Formats: sequence, C-alpha cells, structure tokens
Amino acid sequence: MDQFSFDPQNAVPSDDVTGQRNGARDSLMLTAQFRIPGKPDATVRVRNLSSGGMMAEYAEPIAGGTPIEVEVRGVGWLTGRIAWAAEGRVGVAFDREIDPMAARKPVGKGGHTPSYIKPILPRR
Repeated sequence: MDQFSFDPQNAVPSDDVTGQRNGARDSLMLTAQFRIPGKPDATVRVRNLSSGGMMAEYAEPIAGGTPIEVEVRGVGWLTGRIAWAAEGRVGVAFDREIDPMAARKPVGKGGHTPSYIKPILPRR
C-alpha cells in the first residue's frame, strides 16, 4: 500500500498526486456508491465535494492512484483515481469536472411533497 504524507489538521495531503487544487470545496453529508476493481461495491459517506474531486469516508486500505468509479446523487457515475488515503478517509480526483451544486439539488420534482411541508410564501 502506498503511503502519503497527510496533515490531519487541514485535511490536505502534502504529496497530492493531482497537484494544486482548484475551486472551493462544498462541505456536505451524503452517501455515494464506490466501485473499485476487484472489490464489491461500497456505500461511502461524502464529506466534501468540489468540481475536481471529493473526500469520503472509506475504511478499507487502498493505494493512491487506484482507479475508481463513484456515483454521486444528482451528478451520476464518475471515474477518477484515489489521490490520498489516511485515517479512514480518501481523497478522489475526478477525471472530469462536475457541478458540485448538482448534488444539493432536490431529487424529486416536488409534486409528491405534502402541502404542510412546502414553504410558506410571504403575503403580498
């Protein structure tokens, strides 16, 4: 297993195989499906997401550079590589940029939402 230097205080790998990060990371909590060649699919918790990658909780040992596929809600299946792994978390560098805000959009069209849950609009 490859070892990477890791600064847990800032959650930034000091030997990042993807180079400098671009774009802001959006902190959130959602689940995603992780597909790694030769292993069963796993559900992971995504802790932050950016246009170029994500950080997720993944307790299994995994080497940097390992190709993966991940399904992010609102975005779909993405390919990428493990950029770093430490202390039960992994950094994933996507092969293409995404719109991270798509993961925050509501899944349904809202037609099935009960009226008592819908927002109250201000009076005019």
